[in-house]
Amino acid sequence: MFLIGGLVCMLGQVLIITTKITSARILVLFVLIGVVLQAFNIFDPISQFAQAGINVPIIGFGASLAKGAMSAVESRGLLGAFTGGLEATAAGIAAAVGFAFLFSLIFKSRTK
Repeated sequence: MFLIGGLVCMLGQVLIITTKITSARILVLFVLIGVVLQAFNIFDPISQFAQAGINVPIIGFGASLAKGAMSAVESRGLLGAFTGGLEATAAGIAAAVGFAFLFSLIFKSRTK
């Protein structure tokens, strides 16, 4: 649902405007929110309602990391806690790195 995704983005913007928290720390906060929601099995009901509105923002990435780690712990034990999250999100991470490389070839970066 577009409204939920908009609320997540609005929350991030409000944090940027009204606090001295940096954008990077807000991103980490949103990843941790996704991890905590998934750890307490709250993310899936929200995801069923909000669909892409909660799955696409960085909160969905945090939930995917947690879900992958939790399922890998069940199948492989403690070692899965370190490998499961990356296995679950490998496609997204690879796409981000690949697109970053592609855009670095197309565009020239410069300071503001």
